[in-house]
Amino acid sequence: MIYKIKLKNADASVLIDDQVYEWISNDPYLTQIDLLNNLRLHSSGCAVFQKTWKKAEGGFKTETIYLHKLIAEKFLAGSKNSSQRLVGAKNGDKLDCRLENIAYRSRSTASRMRKTSSNTGYTGVYREHRRFRAVISIDGKAKHIGMFDTAEEAAIAYNKASKEHFGDQGKINKIKGW
Repeated sequence: MIYKIKLKNADASVLIDDQVYEWISNDPYLTQIDLLNNLRLHSSGCAVFQKTWKKAEGGFKTETIYLHKLIAEKFLAGSKNSSQRLVGAKNGDKLDCRLENIAYRSRSTASRMRKTSSNTGYTGVYREHRRFRAVISIDGKAKHIGMFDTAEEAAIAYNKASKEHFGDQGKINKIKGW
């Protein structure tokens, strides 16, 4: 079963598995802070619990718990290693915190999976005059893939190069029919 938890500050929900829901519902500290009813949408796009506590000795302490990191540390700790320490969503949806969608990844993979800043809407595709250039970064160096008549053709060429060089860890542009 999948649980859909409404976020406090947004018209959005986070998805979690039943075993994650059971753990959060029964963990003494997480129930004390009422984590499930106090999740918010963070500016980075993920679900977060954030609260400021008054310290006994004076001053304040802000506690921040990223839901995807909390889940990964509890359920996926065995897949964490020295090169794969960052937690990310396989499908790119940071509010999909189901166990099948969360994975540890390297910094370079996380960087590749970031949202594109290209005006074409596709990673590795840039408009040059009336044509589109496809470029991929390999070992920190830009590699020219080719020039194409449409942004979609260039994005498909980028996807093929990404799959070839990075396998399942490569970014794939979403294109109809591909």
